[in-house]
Amino acid sequence: MAEGKRVSGGNRLLAERPLPGDAAGPRRGAPTRPRLARSVTVNLAESPLGWLHARGLLSDAQLAAGERLRADWERAQLAHAVTMDWHAAPPGRGRRSAPVPSDPALGQIAARRRFDAAVAAAGPGLSDILWRVVCAGEGMREAEQALGWPVRAGRLVLTLALDRLVAHYRIG
Repeated sequence: MAEGKRVSGGNRLLAERPLPGDAAGPRRGAPTRPRLARSVTVNLAESPLGWLHARGLLSDAQLAAGERLRADWERAQLAHAVTMDWHAAPPGRGRRSAPVPSDPALGQIAARRRFDAAVAAAGPGLSDILWRVVCAGEGMREAEQALGWPVRAGRLVLTLALDRLVAHYRIG
């Protein structure tokens, strides 16, 4: 489910996750000082999927499938960018070379393909609610209103979509 250690405090379910791109090891130019891996503590119950799972409305497999879809969506960087991407290196002058296997763009492309395959496996009628709740983080009420659905219809359709994702990812 979550990477790192889990901590429960009060009514909140917390997990420590490493920040993307961070790895423990020596820094360039300073081999004597090791680089510390940074992490962030997140409240898993803040996501709509976590909220539904915490109340017993989603199974562990459905939650895992939804989190996997969301992770691919984030890795593919499909969300709207607010600012310039400062991680990309400028192109070299006059040098052409094959992409390095650890090139982040290759991982982004692979994540985009996995995301597209998962959404296609869910089907055209179910992918709308999946994207709104799982990827965009909309609450059920907002997603139902945006899609013009009656109250509580979204949860039923979301569980059907997540069941298809469970089958697609072969979870459980």
